[in-house]
Order: sequence, then C-alpha cells, then structure tokens
Amino acid sequence: MIKVIFVCLGNICRSPLGEGVFRELVKERGLEQQFQIDSAGTAAYHVGKLPDPGSRRVALKHGFSIEDQRARQFRSGDLIEWDYIIAMDSSNRRNIEKLGSTSGELVLMRDFDPEIKGSDVPDPWSLGDEAFLETYRIIRRSCEALLDYLVEKHELTR
Repeated sequence: MIKVIFVCLGNICRSPLGEGVFRELVKERGLEQQFQIDSAGTAAYHVGKLPDPGSRRVALKHGFSIEDQRARQFRSGDLIEWDYIIAMDSSNRRNIEKLGSTSGELVLMRDFDPEIKGSDVPDPWSLGDEAFLETYRIIRRSCEALLDYLVEKHELTR
C-alpha cells in the first residue's frame, strides 16, 4: 500500500482538492487497492470543518465530491506514517520540516507540474470561483504526473 497525503495550511482549499483529484485518478486507473490517500493542514484553524465551498463547487463541476472530507491538522506522527507527503507550497513544506524528519518523501505538489515545476500552488481562499478553478487545473495536471511517477516507480498494475 502506497500512502500519499496532501498538505496545505488549513486543509479546506488546496489539499482537499489534491486528495479528491488524486482519488479520482487512482480510481480511473483501477488502482484503489494500492493506495491510501488523505489530506491535512499545518494549522488547526479549521479542524473538523468541510472543505471550502469553492473547493466543493469546483470538485462537483469536474464530476467528483469532496463532501465526505473533514479538515485535520498534520501531526508529527504523519511524518512516519505517510510514504509521500505532498506540500502545496514552500511555506507549508517548511512547517512540515519543523516537525522533524520524514521516513518517506516530502515534495511540493508542483514538483510534478509539467508547466511550472517547483512553484507554489496558489491559495484560492476568499478569491472567488475563478481562483478555485485555476487551483484545480494546477492540482489536476500535477496529480496526473504524480500518479504516473508512482505507477512507474512502484511498477503498479491493475
């Protein structure tokens, strides 16, 4: 089982979209039994809350729901539990690194973006639907490349 967690600040905008998009891609390829997928935030601002309405709307617009997700805070134990920790930006990556070292890989989401490698995924919080749509597009193409990378690296088949 390959364990992948997506991490942003509050776990209500970017990381829930990362989790939802990656789940859908894994499902499309028939690889659900080979992955454990989650998301978290480095801050505790929204623990227990639903994803932001903008994230929920853009997910539904693209044919999947993230209504079952609830925000949680990234914990030091997550450093050991997860094989791949996908930070949405460099600030959250630094916050994760402050918790200690990881037994897996800590990378930026956009390390896999075929258009702009290594950049931050912009936070769409309070910026309106167009910002959420752009964030979705970045996450979608980055998750596609991430999944391709993991399939090849771990020699996964259906």
